[in-house]
Amino acid sequence: MTTDAPPAADSRYAWLRLAVTLALMTIGSSAMYVVSVVLPAVQAEFGVARADASLPYTALMIGFGIGGIVMGRLADRHGVMLPLMIGAAGLGSGYAAAGIVGSVDGFALIHGLLLGFAGSSATFAPLVADTSLWFVRRRGIAVAICASGNYLAGAVWPPIVQHFVDGVGWRPTYIGLGVFCAATLPLLALAMRPRPPAAAAAAARAGGPVPSARPFRLSMRQAQSLLCVAGVACCVAMSMPQVHIVAYCSDLGYGAARGAQMLSLMLAFGIASRLISGWICDRIGGLRTLLLGSALQGLALLLFLPFDGLVSLYVISALFGLFQGGIVPSYAIIVREHFPPREAGVRVGAVLTSTLLGMALGGWMSGKVFDLTGSYDAAFVNGIAWNALNFAIVVFLLWRVRPRRPGAPGVEAPAARPLSA
Repeated sequence: MTTDAPPAADSRYAWLRLAVTLALMTIGSSAMYVVSVVLPAVQAEFGVARADASLPYTALMIGFGIGGIVMGRLADRHGVMLPLMIGAAGLGSGYAAAGIVGSVDGFALIHGLLLGFAGSSATFAPLVADTSLWFVRRRGIAVAICASGNYLAGAVWPPIVQHFVDGVGWRPTYIGLGVFCAATLPLLALAMRPRPPAAAAAAARAGGPVPSARPFRLSMRQAQSLLCVAGVACCVAMSMPQVHIVAYCSDLGYGAARGAQMLSLMLAFGIASRLISGWICDRIGGLRTLLLGSALQGLALLLFLPFDGLVSLYVISALFGLFQGGIVPSYAIIVREHFPPREAGVRVGAVLTSTLLGMALGGWMSGKVFDLTGSYDAAFVNGIAWNALNFAIVVFLLWRVRPRRPGAPGVEAPAARPLSA
């Protein structure tokens, strides 16, 4: 018997590793919220339109999404520690470079290449996929805890960044963030050296829902494409409040600090939403959990239209976070339920990339709609329309699934033929 056997799935080490993963994602996801907080200051310094000031966020999310696929492949081949080290270098150098750049175009380029592609991407999709391989019996709640780091970042960083922006300016704040990321992320990454247990995929196949060679009675490509479109649509809608709530509050006369507080509140309630949704996923399946989240997110977006008082915005921001927080993790569970486990890493990465591209598109689109109309009302309506598309796709997929397996919510019947490669 060897004494250096790798840790097992669902072991004490798996839970300790999950705690480190949560810290990594909380720090690594900071960039997508920091850029939202500094949007008014950046727009004022560079003297550009709201849509142009939103481009750094769009570039960040595009790089974030594309980088997730690249980092995922690196993690598959070499373990997750390597992309995490690359991410530490990307975030450290990216924040520092953004703090001294002299144009909004350079600011956007740095966000896309260093902070997004080489930085934050290493701490999202690869960590979600890695977590799913370390858990079998509690995969839903484990993935939800992991993904909560993305929202914990949104709860923690906006008020901190706004404090330093008000005190020393956005440029020194960016440089300080670079030093912090370069100092902390490599140390945390060292704890992620062990590879996932080889038995995890087999255990998942034996103990979890049975996937199909034709998910939702569609071809693999069709099913994947629909999930990706759904991911784009839900996150175009999701990005409207998340990216523009600070600017929206500034336009209403409440000030950027109030908007930063609302963003923090929104993301704090998103943490609770992700944990609750993970618990729900383990009981009714990922697809129905996604449907519930989509319906409630649409309701919250509708509430922004008639209510723009300060107290109302705080309440709606909290509701929006509570309603939509579990949407993105649901996609990872759906992939694990309906697609062959051996393809989970690639397919989870592709769907999560689509959600990030949706955030990128939505952040820019909302700014453009504002520039064209002079109001955020039309931007909220645009978000509601994209949310309706997401809802329609999920309803269609549920309709495709239900006749095959009426006794198991959200899970498709086993295929009559063996899974193809």
